[in-house]
Amino acid sequence: MPLDRDRATPLYIQLKEVLRAQIENGYYAPHDRLPSERELAEQYNISRMTVRQALLELTQEGLIYTRVGKGTFVSEPKIDQQLLELTSFSEDMRRRGLQPSSRVLEARLGPASPKVAQALQIPPDTEVVILSRIRLANGEPLALETAYLPHHRCPNILQHDFAVESLYDVLRTNYGYQLVQARQTIEAILAGQRELELLELTPPAPILAMERVTFTNQGFPIEYVRSFYRGDRYKFRALLCPTQAANTGDRVRWKHGP
Repeated sequence: MPLDRDRATPLYIQLKEVLRAQIENGYYAPHDRLPSERELAEQYNISRMTVRQALLELTQEGLIYTRVGKGTFVSEPKIDQQLLELTSFSEDMRRRGLQPSSRVLEARLGPASPKVAQALQIPPDTEVVILSRIRLANGEPLALETAYLPHHRCPNILQHDFAVESLYDVLRTNYGYQLVQARQTIEAILAGQRELELLELTPPAPILAMERVTFTNQGFPIEYVRSFYRGDRYKFRALLCPTQAANTGDRVRWKHGP
């Protein structure tokens, strides 16, 4: 499809939309190599700088990725995570037909910081389990996660191998906890150097920063977790339902599932 030089839309945006359509229509499949900057410039009779700008924006949107010395490739479709039910990373990946695994960065006991203590409803400096992992699906790093648990509620939990075991499965099976609710916040930030390296990202890279407190059926928090998810591989979906606005004028409150 030729680009229209008479349109007000900049040429790099036109090229971006052409490539986007080809990716979404399946002309290019995940991990297919795109034509080089030079090839695209010749094909569409535009400058390499124009091509570079189009490819940069597609990269920032997560549709393509680059490998130094190898070229530009089509990304896997983003994981569409619905915020409707409380599941572990391992459970969610298996549902999608992916093989979950973890790379343990840290597994130790330590004193709860004031923020961790507040989240877990325990006194500061109470001994907590600190478990930091890179979460992978089919060998690809998707998230960096650090979980904090009150040690007195799950003694000896670090005897488990969390490179292969699910934390939620262990809490249910070995400690008898029913995980019934979680409170979660999500915000978009730029990845720092540590996240760039561990998640194998190219700067500047947007990531989704999450904080979650998970509660048992007995009403106490069992886990506080901080996570960083790759923005190029994840999108989150929530079902929003209007509550009754009786006696509140025109104000409408919104809620979504845990």
